[in-house]
Amino acid sequence: MTTDEKLAAILAAVQTDPGNRGLARDPDDNLFTATAGDFAAACRSITEHRSPIVALTTGFYISSATPPAFETDGPLGVIFLQRALLGCHIHTLTYVRGEVAQSLVAAREMCDLPVVDVGPEGWSHHVVIECSGPGAGGRHYSMRGKDITEDQNAELAIRFKPLKRKRSKSIDLGTIRSSLTIGIGDGGNEIGMGKIPHETIVKNIPNGDLIHCRVPTDHLIVVGVSNWGAYALAAGVYVLRGVKPPADLFDPDREREILEVMVREGPLVDGVTGQQTATVDGLTWDEYAKPLVRIREILES
Repeated sequence: MTTDEKLAAILAAVQTDPGNRGLARDPDDNLFTATAGDFAAACRSITEHRSPIVALTTGFYISSATPPAFETDGPLGVIFLQRALLGCHIHTLTYVRGEVAQSLVAAREMCDLPVVDVGPEGWSHHVVIECSGPGAGGRHYSMRGKDITEDQNAELAIRFKPLKRKRSKSIDLGTIRSSLTIGIGDGGNEIGMGKIPHETIVKNIPNGDLIHCRVPTDHLIVVGVSNWGAYALAAGVYVLRGVKPPADLFDPDREREILEVMVREGPLVDGVTGQQTATVDGLTWDEYAKPLVRIREILES
């Protein structure tokens, strides 16, 4: 396959709708068609940058879960991107709430990932994965239309301002230069979905008129499960760099081991079932891991 064919095949592997959320209910005008070209553009923007530094943000809080916690979709993708981009000598850092950070710290220690300090120039890219964003009225909503603004979801959206950052105790953010933003989501209510026309969201997503996040990003990757978008973005960078990924990177068994640690140490919960289990969006592990297996096949072709 050519480079463009590989990128197209990688995107096809993750643009399914296992949760039946209506991502492509209208065959001609849907969340996938509305973002055509964004995936390849996002991959190229990272690979073509002279010295990319990628900030990663995630965190979708489920107050009704047992226990109330952030969900597994998002944090696992952040760790995957950190592992993957390290293999391409691309620095990454995380910009998340403390509760999510606990799971990320445990996974970083497990994977022996470095902690990056960022100086005055800041980062070149900001990738936000599965992070609730405000609708037209400034409120945050679940896919079912429940108001979740007060459920610790609004803070990350408020902090998603690439040009203005507060100083962190652990990372000197300094004066942040303008960064290119990449959103990854799977439902219409996440940061980045503001790039999609409102009428497109409404005709495809149940409760779309209410839940549609109006915050756009420069590029938007819409996928069946948000973690899958991280897998695809990483794979695209490897394709464009012409680098072979480490043997354990697209390994479902290794991915599950990492998730188990994150769920235990976070804790994290499944965003659909609300249970503290090493699962994502209520899917069986075999179904969840299908894109990983397919992407590995594409990279090896």
